[in-house]
Amino acid sequence: MAQQTTAGRRYLRAFVSGFFVAVPVTVTVLDRFAYVARVEGASMQPFFNPEGGSKSDIVLLNRWSVRNYQVQRGDIVSIVSPKNPQQKIIKRVIGLEGDFIRTLGYKNQYVRVPDGHFWIEGDHHGHSLDSNSFGPVSVGLLHGRASHIIWPPSRWQQIKPSLPPNRGPLDTKEEEG
Repeated sequence: MAQQTTAGRRYLRAFVSGFFVAVPVTVTVLDRFAYVARVEGASMQPFFNPEGGSKSDIVLLNRWSVRNYQVQRGDIVSIVSPKNPQQKIIKRVIGLEGDFIRTLGYKNQYVRVPDGHFWIEGDHHGHSLDSNSFGPVSVGLLHGRASHIIWPPSRWQQIKPSLPPNRGPLDTKEEEG
């Protein structure tokens, strides 16, 4: 009986020590490489939460891919909200530094995106707090790039960069000609 108790304690000790190693390693990996987030609200409909209501998509945010602040037009990104630093928001990148953007209700009809910034918008324009409200966003607020929809299972998919019709930078050659 004493041998059983000793073996049980040994297994418990191994489990506990493994647990105290695994948890910090897992947290570090998730903090540096990936993050899971719930997309709430209507600002990214119909791409996210197409049914609306109480059903929310859950996405995998790739933090590693944005470690050097490299994003492209059409990427869906998570940023720290310029209006509320306690909140993260998910929007689509419409323009990069140096691009000229035709805005949708911003104080200026046309904006040149400054260096170190990008222009983000929600897909559901009338229901989105985005660059049309607060202007170009500093790349320093970038948190991650949405790479996959992981919940609900019926919507599992990889997210590929794409721009909505009639959005994106102005072609300055067309505008000049």
